[in-house]
Amino acid sequence: MGRDSIAIVPTSPVRLRNNDVEYAYRPDSDFFYLTGFNEPESVGVLVPGRPQGEYILFVRDRDPARETWDGRRAGPAGAVRDFGADHAFPITDIDEILPGLIENRTKVFYAMGTHPEFDQRVVGWVNGLRTQARNGRHPPQEMVALDHVLHDMRLFKSRAEVETMRESARIAAQAHVRAMRACVPGRREYEIAAEITHEFRRHNADISYLPIVGGGANGCILHYRENDAPLADGDLLLIDAGCELDCYASDITRTFPVNGMFSPEQRALYEIVLEANYAAIDRVKPGNHWNEPHEAAVRVITQGLVKVGLLKGKVAKLEESGAYRKYFMHRTGHWLGMDVHDVGDYKIGNEWRVFEPGMALTIEPGIYVAPGTPGAAKKFHGIGIRIEDDVVVTRDGCEVLTGGVPKDVTAIERLMASAA
Repeated sequence: MGRDSIAIVPTSPVRLRNNDVEYAYRPDSDFFYLTGFNEPESVGVLVPGRPQGEYILFVRDRDPARETWDGRRAGPAGAVRDFGADHAFPITDIDEILPGLIENRTKVFYAMGTHPEFDQRVVGWVNGLRTQARNGRHPPQEMVALDHVLHDMRLFKSRAEVETMRESARIAAQAHVRAMRACVPGRREYEIAAEITHEFRRHNADISYLPIVGGGANGCILHYRENDAPLADGDLLLIDAGCELDCYASDITRTFPVNGMFSPEQRALYEIVLEANYAAIDRVKPGNHWNEPHEAAVRVITQGLVKVGLLKGKVAKLEESGAYRKYFMHRTGHWLGMDVHDVGDYKIGNEWRVFEPGMALTIEPGIYVAPGTPGAAKKFHGIGIRIEDDVVVTRDGCEVLTGGVPKDVTAIERLMASAA
């Protein structure tokens, strides 16, 4: 940042779900990454070179009456004692203190647009200093996007972060295994979703996104949300569900037969996606670039679609023309971390980013043949398949965090048979 700068990092506000009912509170990822502080109405400030203390927290003051209703607060003393702040002040004093911290700083690092309500306060403090320039108060000369610096840090996970993600993936894998064991024809999608969230909560984890539990043709809807249809004998069930543990996400997708046995058509497409999953994971290693796993998955899927007759022509031309997108319309993965779709650039300049140790991402190829798809044999209609794993780049390859839930056909059928 430089010694003549200041960074201002607010956390997320409390949001109302309806009337006076609040959503479960979740701190802003950037704020939590820097502070570990999980209370609302908080602001972190970094002031390099400040002799009285470079790290300051503004937090809610202790209030016995409010704490009786809403729970304990750390207060300024707790922010220093338990969260390592050099100094901490009540959030109610921020308008008096922060302009003085901004004064004489050349740059303000701030993520403009992330929290629009707070943007107005930052602009107001800066403009207030400008109006007092004749009195010798010097406003900052430049606003700099904080995310450009901070998000590159977040892209590289520390050992402690990887360990938390490992545990998050372990819990999510257990939830998917539980869903496979619980699945039988006649149950509804939401019953299986309940099995998953129960497993999350019993390990003190929460959902990292709304689970997708799509039976049959619903598995062809990439962001299916209803989760209310009955599960039919002979259909596949696609489950895309991950948990969040200490603000770190997992993200797993598995697809399996409702009755425990793949049909020949289901197995044919499933084996293509599984091979693409393995091929993509094999390309995650230091020195390879971001798009190599996707290119590997596209090659396998295009070859497979030609083999089963869903595409016709030469594989190279079909890849080049993007013909595979009729059945595989999304990318093969995304960064993973504190956010499910985590921060970090995918390109540097105009070149794909090269993998380095500590980067975490998903690998999730798929094939989707929605009912009524023109040119697709009817026997494949309504089959939606995605297989998603979480991986971390290591020094010589990658670690698959989500190996605790089976994805091979035989292993899935054996697991479901043992639960029958």
